[in-house]
Amino acid sequence: MPVSGISSQLVSVWASTIIDAKFIDYLILFTYFLVVMGIGFIARRQVSDSLDFFLSGRSLPAWVTGLAFISANLGAVEIMGMSASGAQFGLPTVHYFWVGAVPAMLFLGVVMMPFYYGSKVRSVPEFMLRRFGPGAHLVNSISFATAQLLIAGVNLYLLGTILRAMLGWSLWVSLIVAAIIVLSYITLGGLSAAIYNEVLQFFVIVAGLLPLTLIGLHRIGWWDGLTSKIEDAAAGGAGPPADQQLNSWPGQALSGFESPVLSVIGIVFGLGFVLSFGYWTTNFVEVQRAMASDSMASARKTPIIGSFPKMFVPFITILPGMVAAVLVSEIIDLKAGGSPAGGASGQGVAYNDSLLYLMRDVLPNGLLGLALTGLLAAFMAGMAANISAFNTVFSFDLWQQYFVKDRDDDYYLRVGRIATVAATAVAILTASFASSFSNIMDYLQTLFGFFNAPLFATFILGMFWKRMTATAGWVGLSCGTISAVIIAFLTEDAFGSASTGLIPVGGQGAAFLAASVAFVVDIALSIAVSLATRPKPDEELVGLVYSVTPKEQRTDPKEHTYPWYRRTVPLACLSLAMVTVLNIIF
Repeated sequence: MPVSGISSQLVSVWASTIIDAKFIDYLILFTYFLVVMGIGFIARRQVSDSLDFFLSGRSLPAWVTGLAFISANLGAVEIMGMSASGAQFGLPTVHYFWVGAVPAMLFLGVVMMPFYYGSKVRSVPEFMLRRFGPGAHLVNSISFATAQLLIAGVNLYLLGTILRAMLGWSLWVSLIVAAIIVLSYITLGGLSAAIYNEVLQFFVIVAGLLPLTLIGLHRIGWWDGLTSKIEDAAAGGAGPPADQQLNSWPGQALSGFESPVLSVIGIVFGLGFVLSFGYWTTNFVEVQRAMASDSMASARKTPIIGSFPKMFVPFITILPGMVAAVLVSEIIDLKAGGSPAGGASGQGVAYNDSLLYLMRDVLPNGLLGLALTGLLAAFMAGMAANISAFNTVFSFDLWQQYFVKDRDDDYYLRVGRIATVAATAVAILTASFASSFSNIMDYLQTLFGFFNAPLFATFILGMFWKRMTATAGWVGLSCGTISAVIIAFLTEDAFGSASTGLIPVGGQGAAFLAASVAFVVDIALSIAVSLATRPKPDEELVGLVYSVTPKEQRTDPKEHTYPWYRRTVPLACLSLAMVTVLNIIF
């Protein structure tokens, strides 16, 4: 929906509701909001300087940061995006978790967190500054800040649609109210408020979505009933063939490639390596949670602890989407090629509406309020993560580095709070872009291809190849990003009507292709430019490049004394074994 589509809703503040919420549902929501605000006020007392505001004073235990790590990702991507993909594509959507998340999270904890935490940087772009200098740092800071504003708009848009579905407000009014709620507790308590709320939100999300999954499956006859209904619908021409929806490999329904071989390559390389490692290992939204830990050992275990609940999230996100595709009349019509009216945005039913309509059809009041609270918690967690990461990068990596240097700590703390308010206002505007996509995952994966894929290429090459130079850092990063944008415009539908369709790849395969091209271009140019320019001496790369950093700087000296379940590598091996078993079973 264009910006004018949202603006036109100012004429009418009220619209029809989708959800028939009762007093008990509103009471649950109101109680939750009171708790969230209370956490913000309590956390405010602990904010005395910028380190407290942006990194929680590096004082949080691993279990807190581990749950916050995964909860920060339980926003629009996980809830509405994955349920939408589950409804549209079926079981292949699990690749976003078991191929496209857990392995990269383990790599982050075992290999990369020692460099982040040990260098005492306050952000991922600051690490880039030390490794490559101001050129790559500036490119990374601008691209990251832009990405967070766009992705915060996604979470805010979906948060606003929930309020609209419940209260009948116009989308514009819903966006403003939702933004004020999230803004209040981040501005008060900074990262601590965001992290403690994320821990609470994790349990609220699970409590809200697990009953929806179980009741929905019970309604259609559990797994056998689901598979038979999907087969019947596919036989009637609704959606991809049944075998593609009910088998995770080769995953053509998800990737958009007709060839099984190209589909597997796209999922393994484009999603499992480039997009996944690019997101989880360099995205400051996630890394920031680990950097708030109280020790090197806690920082390394943060993403590994988060990987255990992560691998089971598909059962409360993808499965409900698959159930909605065969149980909810509006989603059935949409998948059969229809254009049903209504939807949370008021612009027609989209796959993004799958969970809301399933809640409407299967949940009694009370459980409905709990599920809606879980959705609101998810979108608030996602938006809060984006905004808290943005204000850190803007304050330290852009404002302090390039505009106003050498001011006292209170000044940058005020800048951070002002940046939080400004970012929230911008997110209200960027929310309009998200509304034009029937499946929000298409939009998000396109953004990740632009910003995360080239950053990962620059980052991983620079961390393991000491010969890479500062010039290569900014050249590779810039050209990788530009190449991803070009490829996206050439595919069928990455930008909707703006796409040219010269490359016959649609769906999320367009994002996989753009990310893969960005990675290859970045690596190739970085190597070529590095061989033609002078690298930094080894002594300047200690703590930044693997081969010149002593082992004692890459591990916690006390960790070997802990029992196995508190050590990084054994926990990572257990997680990898569990996710391998899940891949085999499904």
